[in-house]
Amino acid sequence: MDCASSAVGPAAIRARLEALADPAYKAFNAKLIPNVDPDTMIGIRVPALRAVAKDLRGGDRSMVDRFFADLPHKYFEENMLHAILLGNVCGSVGEAIDELTRFLPYADNWAVTDTIRIRALRRVGTDADAQLMLNQLEHWMQADATYTVRYAVVELMTDFLDARFDAAHLRLVGGISSSEYYVNMARAWYFATAFAKQWESALPVLQKRILDPWTHNKTIQKACESYRVNPEHKALLRSLRV
Repeated sequence: MDCASSAVGPAAIRARLEALADPAYKAFNAKLIPNVDPDTMIGIRVPALRAVAKDLRGGDRSMVDRFFADLPHKYFEENMLHAILLGNVCGSVGEAIDELTRFLPYADNWAVTDTIRIRALRRVGTDADAQLMLNQLEHWMQADATYTVRYAVVELMTDFLDARFDAAHLRLVGGISSSEYYVNMARAWYFATAFAKQWESALPVLQKRILDPWTHNKTIQKACESYRVNPEHKALLRSLRV
């Protein structure tokens, strides 16, 4: 396939996104995600992006594949669409990891990484699938790229705090050393959610003060803001502030 024909998919998708531009929403989004250049934003609400993703998912997979390969994307919304499609079209955990490995270096904000949900992980799968993803998440947590690390923490929180939980996961997140705000916010979010779901295992993280002070206190704040943590537990957490 020549270069001109290979560009048809991405160009057609970009044109469709540009037709959905909402200047008012663009201004709102620019304030919400301040590290993204507003000139790279179109202004499209997430439900509209999901509708585009649904149409693409039901169409020619080769168009999606060409879009996936067209990196870096021009627009923030193209990255958001890419994030949505990753969860929708990857049929296996291995495929998802391959596509994530290609895409994550271009993810430059929390909105994109936090949108990624891998459906293949949510199906009843094998222990080997879960271990494959866990191994990859541990590798990504050691990366230098802020949003690669954030994605790994948020994914561990999303799909590994229930039946797949292991106390060793707490040590993975606790062992991350970063000065990046969006990494440490993800870590605090992870531990706050762990207090709601895995109280007995998570409590020693604060009792032993294994976290840096900022993440420690932010974890307590977020847990105390959660309706899923009971009042007695919140009182104990407040007593552990540093």
